[in-house]
Amino acid sequence: MNILIVAALAGAVYKCAVDGKISYSDVPCAASATASTLEAPAAPPPDPAAGATLRRQQKQADMLEKARLKRDEREERDAARAAKDAAVQRKKCDQLKLKKRWADDDARRATGSATEAARLRAHRAGEAMALECPR
Repeated sequence: MNILIVAALAGAVYKCAVDGKISYSDVPCAASATASTLEAPAAPPPDPAAGATLRRQQKQADMLEKARLKRDEREERDAARAAKDAAVQRKKCDQLKLKKRWADDDARRATGSATEAARLRAHRAGEAMALECPR
């Protein structure tokens, strides 16, 4: 059936009968075959309403594609910004953890009157870390 449709679009279709078997082709039949030509019906005139509908749908599809591209770009920018912000936050937390560790080391090593001040610095470093780096 597909051959018949393609052939009909190309021009005349030839119906050939050889030994009782019928075949259809877009080329004339062999001399030994019984041949007949099938005329393809004329194409219907173009429908102006269908053309207008197609143009409107194409315009809508173009608008939707532009909106999708803008949305994708915006989402990529937002994701990149969020990744950058997260990296900055991790770096800040790492610095605060290091300061806390150093303050704890200083508090353990402190002797005499410096012990209380070192403990206070370690406690404040822990509070700063807890404030900036919630678990």
